[in-house]
Formats: sequence, C-alpha cells, structure tokens
Amino acid sequence: MEPTKLSRKAPAGLKSKGKRLWQEVTGAYQLRSDELDVLEDVCREADLIDKIETELASADLMTTGSMGQMVVNPLIAEARQHRATKMSLWKRLALPDPSTGESAATNQQREAAQSRWAAAHGAGA
Repeated sequence: MEPTKLSRKAPAGLKSKGKRLWQEVTGAYQLRSDELDVLEDVCREADLIDKIETELASADLMTTGSMGQMVVNPLIAEARQHRATKMSLWKRLALPDPSTGESAATNQQREAAQSRWAAAHGAGA
C-alpha cells in the first residue's frame, strides 16, 4: 500500500460516517481490490454502529425481557459486537500508522516482538 492522493468513489449505500472513512482512507492509500473489499466492510460497520448508537441515545438501557424481568437493552450487546467486528476488519486491513510513519510490516514486527517477550517472561501478550 503506497500513499496516493487519488480517492475512489464511495460504494453505493454508504451513509455519512462510512463515506467519510472511505474518502479518508482511499485518499491516503492506494489499496488492492481485496483491501477495498475489507475497507467497504469497515465503512458499513461504521454506519451500522452509528445507527445503533443513534437508537440507543433515545432508548432505555434496561428493557423488559420475555418473562417480565428487566434485562439490558439488546442494542448494547449489538453495538459492542459490531465495534469488535470493525476493529477486527481494521486489523485485517493492516494500514500503516500515519502518526508514527510505521508500515504495517513494522506493526507486525512489533507485535511479534511483544509476543516473544511476553512468552519469555511469563506475561500474557
């Protein structure tokens, strides 16, 4: 992935948050078609999370369950799951960190070194 100033048109159906992410990433990086597929998924997850959070803003945190008991609003679990999915997709995309100038390979090397250190010193990675 090399930096470029050529941004691609956002896929159909993306909302404002997804479109903004698409433009930011495609404006900064030249991505392969498989990476564009992952980026599209990231953008769709961002839009879905935004929609869930909008619904949660006006919803009760607790709701009545099927047996009349109070339960946590299911949208909370959905938001958490979609955030985890989005993070997983970002990791698959493996973009370099622009704030440090490190490449994706450098990020992987750092993670491998931290894992080796943790294994050698009995700590969880």
